[in-house]
Amino acid sequence: MAAPRKSSARSPTRRRAAQKKQRPIDDLLAVMARLRDPQTGCPWDVKQDFATIAPYTIEEAYEVADAIARRDLVALRDELGDLLLQVVFHARMAEEQGRFDFEDVARGIADKMVRRHPHVFGNAVVRDAATQRVAWESHKAAERAAQSVRAGGIRAPSALDGVALALPALLRAAKLQRRAARVGFDWKTPAPILAKIEEELAELRAEMKSKGRGRRARLADELGDLLFSVVNLARRLELDPEAALRGANAKFERRFRRVEALLRAAGKSAEGASLAEMEALWQRTKLEERAKKRK
Repeated sequence: MAAPRKSSARSPTRRRAAQKKQRPIDDLLAVMARLRDPQTGCPWDVKQDFATIAPYTIEEAYEVADAIARRDLVALRDELGDLLLQVVFHARMAEEQGRFDFEDVARGIADKMVRRHPHVFGNAVVRDAATQRVAWESHKAAERAAQSVRAGGIRAPSALDGVALALPALLRAAKLQRRAARVGFDWKTPAPILAKIEEELAELRAEMKSKGRGRRARLADELGDLLFSVVNLARRLELDPEAALRGANAKFERRFRRVEALLRAAGKSAEGASLAEMEALWQRTKLEERAKKRK
């Protein structure tokens, strides 16, 4: 009697297990575990810790923003992968210390999204996006207060709690100002902000004429006040100061490269040209761009 043939179909349990193993995120987690293996891993990866990886995490986030600004979805896919790798890297190091793992990270953010969207996952009612924004900030404030209690309440709660020190200075200035604005510390129109900018500029001019010990620190202080006020104006105009400066950087680069091209066409270089020559070509470049915009 022939032995019964084994069914080629897998049991539901085995099929689910196989599908789980095939998930790309599992592949990535396995790759990171292998890279971090003390015996057989990559020496560079094994050597890293949270502090050494943090700058790469920030850099990858900026590269994601750059791909979005360029509307390059192919690059965006790749950059999001690079950013995900940073999350996996940090989670793996924490897992090695027995603190948490990638599953804890994913579960934590999923739970947080459910908690902060009771109008989607619960019975709360939200009329519009503005109301949702208020509710969102209320949830975040409650979470920050709970975190302060868990940490022992070292400092009294503040409207400024939770604004990360590691943020780029322009972005952090805008976030600090938005937090202060929520409790009423804010100008309602651009006019007084413009007056403040003029005041700060006058103070900077005065400090530039000063001499003596500590001049450099005083100049930095006045320049910081001026920049902070400019960020406040951007916020009141509902503009992202970081994006505005990125745009200015791109514009400067585009125009300066054009100046260099014009100099090369004339058989010259930027190093050999005078400031007056380059300024004349700069103005020509601006006129060319305006003419293109009018077409």
